[in-house]
Amino acid sequence: MVAYLDHAATTPLHPEVLEEYARALAVVGNPASIHGHGQQAKRMLEEAREQLAEVLGCDSIEIVFTSGGTEAINLAIKGMYWSRNSAGDRPVIVMPAGEHHATVDTVDWLVDAEGARLHEIGIDSQARVLPGVLDTALAEDDGAVALATVIWANNEVGTVQPVAELAAVASRHGVPLHSDAVGALGSVPIDFAASGLAAMSVSAHKIGGPVGVGALVLARSASVVPLLHGGGQQRKVRSGTQDVAGAVAFARAARLAADRLDAHSASVRELRDRLVRGVHEIAPDAVLRGAPDARLPGNAHFTFPGCDGDSLLFLLDTAGVSVSTGSACAAGVSEISHVLIGMGVEEDDARGALRMTLGQGSTAADVDAFLAALPDAVARARRAGYSSREPSIR
Repeated sequence: MVAYLDHAATTPLHPEVLEEYARALAVVGNPASIHGHGQQAKRMLEEAREQLAEVLGCDSIEIVFTSGGTEAINLAIKGMYWSRNSAGDRPVIVMPAGEHHATVDTVDWLVDAEGARLHEIGIDSQARVLPGVLDTALAEDDGAVALATVIWANNEVGTVQPVAELAAVASRHGVPLHSDAVGALGSVPIDFAASGLAAMSVSAHKIGGPVGVGALVLARSASVVPLLHGGGQQRKVRSGTQDVAGAVAFARAARLAADRLDAHSASVRELRDRLVRGVHEIAPDAVLRGAPDARLPGNAHFTFPGCDGDSLLFLLDTAGVSVSTGSACAAGVSEISHVLIGMGVEEDDARGALRMTLGQGSTAADVDAFLAALPDAVARARRAGYSSREPSIR
């Protein structure tokens, strides 16, 4: 392969994290056991919890380790919904258009299976959630809202939301706000305590950690009904034997990401801007989507008129360049981006979406390889036109 430009899907495992992970995997002991081996494992686990809490700006007791971001999001949304709507008087969930499928599908399940009522609020043409729009929605359903949820940084177009402002609005209405911060961690500063959130979901594999490890940060004041029952671990919020090695690796990855945040952001921003300039020179009619300033430093999301994004992806892939048309978490199903539709982009334009994301280890050579392959890919995709498929919007 020539260039990997899909860091929003997953990142390479950092060498230092791999080394720490391997050492932790060699340690035997269940952290719930009271013998020496178990207590050694427990010490490793709790040290990892403290280290991760320091990076995230929360208390260690607020960290609930999970199998990944998707589980953390499910636990937050379903758990808070069940807790807050136990009497059936708070059936409303407030969610913006354009959220990640882990959130959208969780809320849809609650609507279909549990009788929840979705109040979907709009996003603007840059995928921003405006505090005033959230305020109006919460006022309309005053007293009936179980929770609100918002993605910290949009996983497709990279727009970073004003999370603290949105949390302040939710707090005034007495509504807990959850944020999916999976794509934001490691790219923008995160401080859970300062944000005012009730809950926040994060994942290790987006920051150079292993796949299959995540965390829900749950404020002391927040309450959830657990998804899993069995051993009462982690404040009885998530039962099950805890993954000590995964927690150790996650904590190490988070510490490395926090220590290099400023330098990393500056580096990938410079590469992203180089990529954006190159795309505009090659395809002047390509449109950069998302907020121009308040966006993830490594994100460049374009729509190419007259092109099918899937065609572009496959043509670039044959040239050894890995990119994406959007979220990698929709089970390989090709569909028009509900994020772009929510932003008001016409369906034909949305078909031409292509997302390039830079991260740890990205180089100028990666960007140049992409730009070298792009002219032929765009020309051939435009000759091919749109495919005849009829994808769903969501």
